[in-house]
Amino acid sequence: MPPATRPAAARRKRGEGQWALGYREPLNKNEENKKNDDGLNVRDRIIGIYSKAGFDSIDPADLRGRFRWYGLYTQRKPGIDGGKTGSLPDEELDDRYFMLRVRIDGGQLSAEQTRVIADISTRYARGTADVTDRQNIQYHWIRIEDVPAIWEALESVGLSTMEACGDTPRVIIGCPLAGIAADEVLDATPQIREVHDRYIGSPEFSNLPRKFKSAFSGCTAHCTVHEINDVAFVGVVNDAGEVGYQAFVGGGLSTNPMFAQSLGVFVKPEQAHEVWKGILSIFRDYGYRRLRHRARIKFLVADWGAAKFREVLEKEYLGYALPDGPDPAPPLPRRDHVGIHPQKDGRFYVGFAPRVGRVNGELLGTIADLAERYGSGRIRTTAEQKLVILDVPGENTEALAAALAEHDLQVRPSTFRRQTMACTGIEYCKLAIVETKQRASDLIDELEKRLPDFDQPLTINVNGCPNACARIQVADIGLKGQLVVDEDGTQVEGFQIHLGGQVGASFGKKVRGLKTTSAGLTDYVERVVRRYDAQRQEGETFAQWVQRADDTDLK
Repeated sequence: MPPATRPAAARRKRGEGQWALGYREPLNKNEENKKNDDGLNVRDRIIGIYSKAGFDSIDPADLRGRFRWYGLYTQRKPGIDGGKTGSLPDEELDDRYFMLRVRIDGGQLSAEQTRVIADISTRYARGTADVTDRQNIQYHWIRIEDVPAIWEALESVGLSTMEACGDTPRVIIGCPLAGIAADEVLDATPQIREVHDRYIGSPEFSNLPRKFKSAFSGCTAHCTVHEINDVAFVGVVNDAGEVGYQAFVGGGLSTNPMFAQSLGVFVKPEQAHEVWKGILSIFRDYGYRRLRHRARIKFLVADWGAAKFREVLEKEYLGYALPDGPDPAPPLPRRDHVGIHPQKDGRFYVGFAPRVGRVNGELLGTIADLAERYGSGRIRTTAEQKLVILDVPGENTEALAAALAEHDLQVRPSTFRRQTMACTGIEYCKLAIVETKQRASDLIDELEKRLPDFDQPLTINVNGCPNACARIQVADIGLKGQLVVDEDGTQVEGFQIHLGGQVGASFGKKVRGLKTTSAGLTDYVERVVRRYDAQRQEGETFAQWVQRADDTDLK
């Protein structure tokens, strides 16, 4: 009987590839590759074979699959326009160079580590380095021949690219002010380290249905955007005055965005690693492996609901019940930790804004020098593509701000510099359709000239494709790259526009037919921001205005 004519009951019995229900046979190419060989095993082949024999010696299953377990993706071959994204085979899109992602759990760096990252950028990556919105550093132009030397350099200072990508527990993000913020609920650094040291790189969790993104934070600003992580532990205080965590599961964006759901529990700090392990184990065992586009934990959580998820966690994985716990207080209007602010020890931290996360090897070396000259040498990356220098004496703050400004690193940036984010884009990414980093940087410059007095919080997130690496659905102005038709009928780079998104509250509104060419982007943003500024009521955010504005005001 053809599939279309099968009875509904028979169709419902089709497995989702859940290991816990006995579906252990690979149901797609990705699952077959993982069953054939654990992604972690590719390290030995990179060191022993591929780095010596060169790019042409790489097994395709490693090149476009297992390499990701060590942070390596082939980058886009130059000169291929966005119209060919998705239509050309990988072999034609692939360059012979790689993007390489350095894992920085909690965003915590020393000056020594930053200098090593800087040196690798200069030696091996043509100077490239981007701060990502998951606190990593991302290189381009990496040759396979140089990877072992890069690993040796990183590992000499306690850094790694292991499980920076792939179907693995990726970097654990944390508040850059952990341990020093005057108002933090708790310092999550010990929990991040414990999870990392116990489980990252373990074969027990190196074959997940898809990627798994984690966050641990006691930050009152909620800078780790717990609402859009696969799992997040957020600092709370229970009725007895004890500090611990609330656990959230099932957040994620991409083409099917969902906000994480609270499990309603109270997790003591010493329990956090085993609760994290239990949640990850549920994903490994019950996650949907049959269809890759449904393999994220958010689909499982959406189908089960938080109550069932908690029940399975407690009964099947923890072996004990967790007490009920409160949800955290609302976030602050800006979550990025930019500016000069006091620490709890009387010193100050200084947060500053590169342009859409783009830095380079020379600049990173300068940042390390400044961190030692004016502070203690401690540097942090943020989940907003920003950087922070810690432990600065009060008398050094303005001197540091001036020194940073000499390198176009703004401590008191405009709203547009402060809150514009961009993904990698067509310059290097094989999934992208349009250019993003330079376009976003140009947008910042133009808006600063045209709207010099605008000072309201306003996020502008620029993405090169529908996959939402730059969180377009939760931005005030979210820009999804696509090809559009200009006034002359020519197909050109452009953006679909999402308006009024808020992390944890609502996804951006799509107004029918609202698109812009890349060339017309600045004019559009200026127009809609001016309308908001003219019409907003006292204390009204851009997202609130969007909900009441006429569609004509949004066009």
